[in-house]
Amino acid sequence: MTTLFLKRLSQPAREFLTKLLLEDRYTIDELLDRFSDKFPDEAPARSTMGRTKKQWDEHARKMKEVQYATEMLVGELGEDKDDKAGAFLVQGITTLVNNLILNQLHNTDDPEQPIEISIKDALALAKASRELTAARGMSIDQRQKIERIAREKLIAEQKEKLEELGQSGEVDRVVLNKVIKAAYGLEV
Repeated sequence: MTTLFLKRLSQPAREFLTKLLLEDRYTIDELLDRFSDKFPDEAPARSTMGRTKKQWDEHARKMKEVQYATEMLVGELGEDKDDKAGAFLVQGITTLVNNLILNQLHNTDDPEQPIEISIKDALALAKASRELTAARGMSIDQRQKIERIAREKLIAEQKEKLEELGQSGEVDRVVLNKVIKAAYGLEV
């Protein structure tokens, strides 16, 4: 997305223009006025600012499309985009695809040209997929461990309360032992 104009700007001017573009609320004329007020010696022609804004808007649109498509893909894979593994997958795919798009926008004059994936990018995608699989497996193991611990804790609490009930004499001890054995498979 970098235009020759942006490359020629001083670092403070480039940062200021980027900030204005990120706000996504200014017209070309407003961008030009604000930029010219702060950096009069680096102010471009209106057409240059227009091309810069157009490229920026195209870049932002593509990034939003990638984010949406990635979230849909993660949903189709059966992952919740809000849990850790799903969020990792969304972030990983989004980052890789955004890098491909950024490279395409930086290296061509035609942003609609099909994106070519390099061997390096394919390897990065494979690595991210492998790491996701490991993270997902770990996530499932963690969930199962938490469920087991919660169940054990619940049974211990219930056993304690049933024991108190048996000691109180409100329920016959033989009947209570039969209920505990039938419900929990525990010998008391």
